[in-house]
Amino acid sequence: MKHLLSSLSLCALLLSALSVDAHKAKDSGPVPAHHGGQALAAGPYHLELVATDGELTLYVTDHADKTIPTDGAKAKATIQHGTEKARTQVELEPSGENTFKGTGIFTINPDTGVMVFLRMPEQDAYAARFTPRQNKGKSARSE
Repeated sequence: MKHLLSSLSLCALLLSALSVDAHKAKDSGPVPAHHGGQALAAGPYHLELVATDGELTLYVTDHADKTIPTDGAKAKATIQHGTEKARTQVELEPSGENTFKGTGIFTINPDTGVMVFLRMPEQDAYAARFTPRQNKGKSARSE
């Protein structure tokens, strides 16, 4: 019993030392979209996806909206329409200071979901699910 109480005390002490202000995408407010796309938080980044038929552009900033260089980073997108099993993969290549671009043969519809995977050099990978043409009342999810 004494061991259990000391373990619980240690856990409580460690948990209290964690930052209360740790930024989590699901806890954050709306992310501003500066390029006319859909924006959301994914880990330490703000991602904005501008999706048109045949072209995807992804902008990467930090939570203070400072640009994050994309040189050496990798990104890809998976496009799916509604509940269809067919998916289209698009490689996103660094293009500009904080931008990725990718092209392919695909359309963006109201039921289109775009899952973006991003890995910056020597960093963890992050994913975000965009719904570029969905009603503004519905929100995207990030992981």
